Amino acid sequence: MKRFVSVTLLLVLAAVVGGQRAQAQQQSGQKIAFVNTQLILKDTPGFAQAESTFTREVEALRTEAGRLQATLDSAAAAFTRDQILLSPSAREAKRKELETQQQQLEARMAELRDRANARQEELLNPITVRIQTVIDGIRAEGNYAMIFDIATLGSGVISADRSLDLTQTVIQRLQASR
Repeated sequence: MKRFVSVTLLLVLAAVVGGQRAQAQQQSGQKIAFVNTQLILKDTPGFAQAESTFTREVEALRTEAGRLQATLDSAAAAFTRDQILLSPSAREAKRKELETQQQQLEARMAELRDRANARQEELLNPITVRIQTVIDGIRAEGNYAMIFDIATLGSGVISADRSLDLTQTVIQRLQASR
């Protein structure tokens, strides 16, 4: 019950402070708005194709990673099964070989992750630049001081007036500029 009261008090305090800020902004002529970039991205021309391409390419990388892991697992299982038959020196050599193979696998996995990240950046960067350009244009045209992204984790926005939502405006401009 105490926690509920504390949370309620914090929300009331945030609303009061937020209201005071909004009043101060209205008096100074500054405007704020928000967008949901996840919705914008989903409706941006070219995004579905980029996402499909990325998904297909990442699946190929996952297949390669799975194959490499299966090879290492098989070698480890064979070692476990056969180690009793090996001499101590042969056992140690085989163990070192498996460790080397594990290190090579980890290096290759890191390389595959880096390749996937670079490809994602390559596919999405032109789209995100286009979105940012449209948002910047709307901000300048509407004389907005700030436009927040409510899709970002930790944005701090827990409630907002829907009339401040520019998401559909951004989507319409992006689709009109095909």
